Amino acid sequence: MAYKPQYYAGNTIVAQNRRNHMSNNVQKVREISDEDLTACLGHRAPGSDYPSTHPPLAEMGEPDCPIRQIVTPTAGTAAGDRVRYVQWADSMYNAPAVPYWRSYHAAMNHRGVDPGTLSGRQVVEARERDMEAVAKEQMETDMTCPGLAGLRGATVHGHSCRLQEDGVMFDMIDRRRLEGDVIIQDKDQVGVPLDRKVNLGKPMTTEEANKKTTFYRVGNVAYRDDPEAIEWCQKVWELRTLYGYQPK
Repeated sequence: MAYKPQYYAGNTIVAQNRRNHMSNNVQKVREISDEDLTACLGHRAPGSDYPSTHPPLAEMGEPDCPIRQIVTPTAGTAAGDRVRYVQWADSMYNAPAVPYWRSYHAAMNHRGVDPGTLSGRQVVEARERDMEAVAKEQMETDMTCPGLAGLRGATVHGHSCRLQEDGVMFDMIDRRRLEGDVIIQDKDQVGVPLDRKVNLGKPMTTEEANKKTTFYRVGNVAYRDDPEAIEWCQKVWELRTLYGYQPK
């Protein structure tokens, strides 16, 4: 019998959304060009070559190693790319992704990544072209709403603030905003002005966000509404805290 991994307990829509992110069962809902992605990230000029920190692995003549025979290098590693980052802030008001879930998504579905999570931000470091693959996937799918999430390499504050009157998450340095019915971005993730406006697509409606969110919160799906998730969270806590994952 084929084994189907169970990534997260729970019987609510929030629990299912968390499973979707962890297993990469996400839907592409918008198109972001490579040039627009590069501009928003701000690490190099759109259309330019990837800077490198060492020659391609095929040219380095590394010593024989069984691990190198087993593990295929990522595209960025093979090319010698430098390490760069993508960092997100997600509104706590029912944004599709919780910061930890961006980390889980990257770590479970991409190789060579180094995710990190704080209360209101999430960063993935990797070889540059590998990082861009993660960023593009997250930007183009339903795990991101451009009105409730944004690329923020600096000045990440605002995730816990009330939404603006137009329903967009506050950004202290105004990297993105609602124009007409779409979100545009005209500064890169650290706030450097771009030479054009990048169209990030339409934000989710409140109803759509409520159905797509991975946040448990009163006013939508409260954590107490998901007994199975609470039961397994308690069980894991007990196994880790009382028994060191070694119950006798």
